[in-house]
Amino acid sequence: MAIDYVQVGQRLRAHRVGSGMSPEQVAERLEISRAALYNYEKGEGPVKLETLERIAELLDTSLPSILGVGTEYFSSAIAYFERLRQIEAASERVLVYYEPVTFLLTSDEYPKLLRDMLIEGLPEQLPNRKKAQAEIESLVSILSERRATISRGGPSFAGIIGATQVRRLLRTGLIGTYDLPKAERERRRQAARREVERIAVIMENEPVGIQIGIVDDTLPNQTFEICRSRDGTMLVAVSPFRLGELPNVRLGVASVTAAQEAVDLYQKLADQMWARAAKGVNGAALLRKCLKEPQI
Repeated sequence: MAIDYVQVGQRLRAHRVGSGMSPEQVAERLEISRAALYNYEKGEGPVKLETLERIAELLDTSLPSILGVGTEYFSSAIAYFERLRQIEAASERVLVYYEPVTFLLTSDEYPKLLRDMLIEGLPEQLPNRKKAQAEIESLVSILSERRATISRGGPSFAGIIGATQVRRLLRTGLIGTYDLPKAERERRRQAARREVERIAVIMENEPVGIQIGIVDDTLPNQTFEICRSRDGTMLVAVSPFRLGELPNVRLGVASVTAAQEAVDLYQKLADQMWARAAKGVNGAALLRKCLKEPQI
């Protein structure tokens, strides 16, 4: 099997970022130079398999996952979204289902809102709370880079959202905990309304390279993304992590795979959802209907 060292390097970086360790810390633990690790992450191979095995063990992953043999698994949201950022940057088309709305199309104020939701959602008795807060900052930075890729005219984009999840968002508001003052809860509901209104405007205007469909039904809780690279390779990423109201980025296992069976099954699911989705002005009208409904 020929090893794609560029892809190996990207996986190494994703898992290293997810571990919270700096390049210097990893190099010191492995007793290699910082320059060597930098070259590994750049994909300037070859790298000995025993070295990759040691790195995988240090980063709490497996050699097959680092090599991209089979399915890549991520228990760290930071590692997963960094890997997704890398894949999207090399893609010509992505089809995304995240609920209640996709982070990639949110407003400029949303990253700060997400940061606030994640911090206020941390349990009071969480061990090493300071570290958890630092991880949130790192995660939001990576997510913002992903969002910038789309806004700069990166890969063509198709997004699917569910009306039931949108209705729930409008009633709940962009919160990380229910334990907020009444006035703040109302402010967060208004922030949620602005995000939904933003999606409606995008659907009405239909920018080049961006398509959105809304399905008037309850859609799966597990989200997924199908990416097609410039060389035609197809990948599917499946995630339990949520970036909407009451977000979850601390618990779960996400995966990325090019396995044909998985790609075909998720493509079939996406085709079914897309066929049922309202698009363009019809989709925008459905979102505006949701906005007009009583928020009780």
